[in-house]
Amino acid sequence: MYATLLADARFHDLLLAIDRGGRRHMARYRRKPRGRTCRLGSEHDQRFSFCCAVDGCRSRATPPSLRFLGRKVYVAAIVVLIAILQHDVSDGRLTRLAQVVSVDRRTITRWRGWWRKVFTATRFWAAARAGFMPPIAEAQLPGALIERLASDAQDRLIGLLRFLSPVTGGAGMRAF
Repeated sequence: MYATLLADARFHDLLLAIDRGGRRHMARYRRKPRGRTCRLGSEHDQRFSFCCAVDGCRSRATPPSLRFLGRKVYVAAIVVLIAILQHDVSDGRLTRLAQVVSVDRRTITRWRGWWRKVFTATRFWAAARAGFMPPIAEAQLPGALIERLASDAQDRLIGLLRFLSPVTGGAGMRAF
């Protein structure tokens, strides 16, 4: 179900449109995101940054993103979905999954550690987890989060990426 979504360029176009937002002064930084399973235009390789309208001012702010998860090189949707799919997955299936998106198994293991140790230690998660009743099982992150969202696969994934967006830019990135 999610593999089809990740291979659909329209899904990635929607994430780009959400990240782009309204009219602002912007600077763009080229990224080399990994893990996409479809061909996309070069506009998908840019991380947005807001900048001051004053000529010569170098003041910038990195906004939240649904496409990029902090400084990680893999697209956010891949980091989230691989982490969800590795629960109760056989070694063979995990190997095939890693091959589809060209992710080393050691990287997947690091992502699992990130969700369990780094993410759960952030100020963002300390505040956000209080809003869930019953409490979220941290050992099941991010799967336990996406299960709380009702809708189709695309809306659930976008909802989870929106939930995580405060930690993807600006001061939130320093929480990692």
